[in-house]
Amino acid sequence: MKRGWRRALIGIGAGLVVIAAGTGGYAWHLYGSVKKTADKIYEPIQPTTYVSKDPEVTVKPQQAAQALIEKRHPFTVVVMGVDERENDKGRSDTLIVLAVNPEKKSILMFNIPRDTRTEIIGHGTTDKINHAYAFGGVSMAKNTVEHFLDYPIDYYIRINMEGFAHLIDILGGVEVNNPFAFYYGEHQFDQGTLKLNGDLALLYSRMRYDDPRGDLGRNARQREIMMEVMKSSLQFSNITQIQKILKELGNSVKTNITFDEMKTFMSDYREDLGNINTVEISGSGSMINKIWYLIVSKEEKERIHELLKEQMDTNQTAS
Repeated sequence: MKRGWRRALIGIGAGLVVIAAGTGGYAWHLYGSVKKTADKIYEPIQPTTYVSKDPEVTVKPQQAAQALIEKRHPFTVVVMGVDERENDKGRSDTLIVLAVNPEKKSILMFNIPRDTRTEIIGHGTTDKINHAYAFGGVSMAKNTVEHFLDYPIDYYIRINMEGFAHLIDILGGVEVNNPFAFYYGEHQFDQGTLKLNGDLALLYSRMRYDDPRGDLGRNARQREIMMEVMKSSLQFSNITQIQKILKELGNSVKTNITFDEMKTFMSDYREDLGNINTVEISGSGSMINKIWYLIVSKEEKERIHELLKEQMDTNQTAS
């Protein structure tokens, strides 16, 4: 079952950001619970400054990240879904990038395929991008993502995959529109609208080989689940359930987002997170030294880089 967490976590990173930012209407008596959870999950990393090769990309000096958001500046987040085993640091089997721009009232979201071949920054090797976490933890994974995208990342969120199905159950499940019937994991998924609990959402997002679009079809199901998690998070108001969510996040998440920054997200960014645009990174498979990699062309990396630049541009607003 653990393999399924790798397929389903496309939604949880964006869901965490929205949960942190989307419960702004809760009563002050939850303040202590929120702060306790925020303190528990806070884990800073060694500050670095990524300098893009693109002269049009603004280099943000490392500073208290509050300075990035106090004037509603756009920011980027990389979400790492980590499969941690006993006596094994694990790998970031899911990498999600979010670019949030409050002026455009939108989020750009995409995942970097786990088998993408790239330079592992700080390790001196070229390997699958998900190995960066195994080699050097959050810092090496973040640095490698920045290098791959040629774009700086402001925040990270690391998620232990064990918490995913529990979170979906707390949110009341997810509703999806299945384009075709299929059988997977000893369960029949009928065509049409389905209401799935956490375990079934996991199975639904795992299936690949019977999908005529392969990985692209699986990614589409992942994005659909993510959208449902975000929508549920924005609409959530039951105090008892919010406390359950906080407990689940406290057991499953680490991030360099501070409590003060979360409060700013709650008060200033919540209304700007409703429009989510998703894109996919395309590539071609290749066997190198008997290992299968996804090769992303220079042109495709430049396309994603330009989309990030456009999303983060504060001189343009949404039409």
